[in-house]
Amino acid sequence: MRKVVSSPFISLDGVVQSPDQWQFAFDAEMGAALGKALETADTILMGRVTFTEWAGYWPTVTSGEDAGFARWINESPKYVVSSTLDSVEDWANSTLINGDLPAAIEKLKAGEGKDITVAGSPTLVRSLLEMDLLDELVLLIHPVVAGEGRKKLFKDDTALKKLELVSAEPTSSGVIIATYRPMR
Repeated sequence: MRKVVSSPFISLDGVVQSPDQWQFAFDAEMGAALGKALETADTILMGRVTFTEWAGYWPTVTSGEDAGFARWINESPKYVVSSTLDSVEDWANSTLINGDLPAAIEKLKAGEGKDITVAGSPTLVRSLLEMDLLDELVLLIHPVVAGEGRKKLFKDDTALKKLELVSAEPTSSGVIIATYRPMR
């Protein structure tokens, strides 16, 4: 069965929003981890905000250092979880999920293919974890305090959820790549 995996950049204070504003380094080990994530996944799951931001950008990237990722994400099936969007036709290979999230995820997981990666979408990641639909959380923990005013991965009132550490590796820039699985 396929796994649902999220691999966000996160600061020491839990911020995941706008890593381009607080991520001070991107090293080879992080690149390898993200490369592995792309090799082991062939389907993308995202929320409305990420979809809205990315749908206007990634289809326009045809050259440069991001061209490989652009080709991968543009050609891969994308599932957009939203109760407010009417359509996701603006971006090729996109399908809207606006009904029963657990049923939709279970259907995706039971299908053929590689893993399903969650792109950005901290609200969706929280929901997936809360509903026991997230199989792996790979945190790329940056040694920086990003500060207030940015969205954190977990809200202060999030219910207790136990996870087990699968692996943890420091990188040359001081980032910790920590892989967790929810305890079920």
